[in-house]
Amino acid sequence: MTPHGARAGENAEDLDVEEVLALVKNTNGNHLPDPTARGGTDGARVPHRPDPPDRPDTRHRATPWAEARALAERAGRDAARAARRAPVSALFDTALGLTLAAPLDALTDLPSFDTSAMDGWAVCGPAPWRVREEGVLAGHAAPAPLTDGEAVRIATGARIPPDATAVLRSEHGRTDDKGRLYATRDVVPGQDIRPRGQECRTGDQLLAVGTLVTPAVLGLAAAAGYDTVTAVPRARAEVLVLGDELLTQGLPRDGLIRDALGPMLPPWLRALGAEVTAVRRIRDDADALHRAVTTSDADVILTTGGTAAGPLDHVHPTLSRIGAELLVDGVEVRPGHPMLLARITQTQHLVGLPGNPLAAVSGLLTLAEPLLRSLAARPAPEPYTMPLRDAVHGHPHDTRLVPVVLRGDEAVPLHYNGPAMLRGIAAADALAVVQPGGARPGQETELIDLPWASGGIGVCFT
Repeated sequence: MTPHGARAGENAEDLDVEEVLALVKNTNGNHLPDPTARGGTDGARVPHRPDPPDRPDTRHRATPWAEARALAERAGRDAARAARRAPVSALFDTALGLTLAAPLDALTDLPSFDTSAMDGWAVCGPAPWRVREEGVLAGHAAPAPLTDGEAVRIATGARIPPDATAVLRSEHGRTDDKGRLYATRDVVPGQDIRPRGQECRTGDQLLAVGTLVTPAVLGLAAAAGYDTVTAVPRARAEVLVLGDELLTQGLPRDGLIRDALGPMLPPWLRALGAEVTAVRRIRDDADALHRAVTTSDADVILTTGGTAAGPLDHVHPTLSRIGAELLVDGVEVRPGHPMLLARITQTQHLVGLPGNPLAAVSGLLTLAEPLLRSLAARPAPEPYTMPLRDAVHGHPHDTRLVPVVLRGDEAVPLHYNGPAMLRGIAAADALAVVQPGGARPGQETELIDLPWASGGIGVCFT
């Protein structure tokens, strides 16, 4: 099994967190656009680029799965470069999941004074020691110095009295009938004392630019004297749920079905580092979709359904109408092959998800995840593999994404993995990336972690 985690030492083509962060400037945004940049001037609609007359129409040629993910990641980097968004000073309760846009340098020594690592006695010189009546507690002012042969009760985290030799743990000391303190084992000078600056000195770099803000990062920042962290702002995402057949409550009836994507996508997008600005429900009406897309100020618009070529599938005509550039028009993956990615402006993209729930999850992880990750300057997860416990039937030509649970050193494929089914993914830890032709039992297979499996709901869903 190949272990998984955050990538380190990527080359610039695969992941360039520093490059993306360099584009996050503390500025009012008055930058001239690069006239050579793909897609026109900053904020302008991207002109539609038809195929030359001597070439066949390739708009519906599906993109290989891995290539589609790379294109989405690159699109996010390009958008971050064009946007030049100013860093944000984020309070701790809003910073989880952001990426540091400035180094976290220590504002103080840690610890900032000599402190006791244990409950016990601060002692001076050799035993026996006479014990002061008043002890030393955490949070109190500096205690009086000790003299040779003297001890004082001390709590964990309390300031060490000047001239103390060591801290004797409570369980390693005893007193006689005259109140004198003895050690039940050898006392080494400096034991159980955390000296000032043991962890860091003022000005030391604790964490570098590009570090993902986790609960531990917030704790370290607080200990080092910070009240906020400087971070890359979240990308703004808007969800457009398309369709006349969707109910928002109650049981399915009269040919209508419950909307599963409206409740599912916003928290998933937040787990991917986005700020969800709106979830709008759009009827099967081309003009309504056009208004929704052209009035959105989100960095990423996600639509559900309508990506095929039926009479009520309005996504492609809308993108053509506004002059968007199709970067991905169909992906060689099952479920979810009708997904698409379009550049509307240099700084705005649309991800078209299929309407079937598991197919939409496939589109989310194939196109939206790398796009949003690049916009947020998050590090890419390290690819890893595990052997499959059971065989998985493959598509003849396309990659398959199959829900699995992790049991020991094996990935167990789950049933209920059809395009319209959520039962399998709801129980899953990851998705197995099954190559065309399928996989045999025991075959090492790449896995994509799901947010609740890789980091925990409380960590990822911010």
